[in-house]
Amino acid sequence: MLIIMKHGFTILEVIIVGIFASLLLILFFIQKSNIDAFERDEDRKTAINAMYYALEESFYKEHSYYPESISEKNITAIDPALWTDPNGHNLGDPASSYSYEAANCKNGKCKEYTLKAILEKEDLYIKNNRN
Repeated sequence: MLIIMKHGFTILEVIIVGIFASLLLILFFIQKSNIDAFERDEDRKTAINAMYYALEESFYKEHSYYPESISEKNITAIDPALWTDPNGHNLGDPASSYSYEAANCKNGKCKEYTLKAILEKEDLYIKNNRN
């Protein structure tokens, strides 16, 4: 009796393993994309919170009003890098995901404002004046 041993894989086995590996790779890249977007959203929230607390705890306490516009020139209490969104656009740039809208202003002195960040995986992140 002669026993013939085959070595290797059939074409069907190779195709099935290839399909399975491709699906795993696709799932990995989808999840990586989602995780990266969540991290960018957290960076945006951190920046908006820093601006908010600088306005409330520093600027307003010193001046008793809010500025008509904000930038690293008049709000110096935060890291200058926070003025730039994860896409590289500064607050005030139309392409920026950050915005500052002053309201109820007279002679550059405002009583209200709204800070916003456009997030990728959630709704708008909004902070309004506290005082």
